[in-house]
Amino acid sequence: MSEKILLDPSDIRVLRILQRDASLSIAEIAREAGMSQTPCWRRIKKLKETGVIRHIVAVVDREAVGLGFVAYSFVKLTVPSRENMETFDKLIQRWPEVVICERITGAVDYLLKVVADDIKHYDDFLRLKLLDNTLVSDVQSRIVVHTVKDTAALPLREN
Repeated sequence: MSEKILLDPSDIRVLRILQRDASLSIAEIAREAGMSQTPCWRRIKKLKETGVIRHIVAVVDREAVGLGFVAYSFVKLTVPSRENMETFDKLIQRWPEVVICERITGAVDYLLKVVADDIKHYDDFLRLKLLDNTLVSDVQSRIVVHTVKDTAALPLREN
């Protein structure tokens, strides 16, 4: 686990603004955060250097690009050893359909969020990638019928 980085109220204001719209200029971020441009720029630079800001990306509307199907797959490994988990972790990186992969506790080993064009594409992914792998002993799927909330923003609080 990485060391927790302490954020001051100004850091949190800047991060909230960036989480809402990272395309804003430094001048716009600084104005909204109530600071001048140079300190704002330095603060953002520091947040990137310390790893608080990992990436700045565009959030694409999946349905607008034809990716209207979402399923959560609970994956159980045949043998959940350290070696098999590390191998599975690497394998997951090669599958673009998997947008989130969490190693979890309980009756299964992984929870995957899978995004696909449609149910046929998901079925192909399931049969030809997940279940075709000898590391996997079982997959249980839950199909999303409606997304109520979808945000990348973290609930940042002042200390």
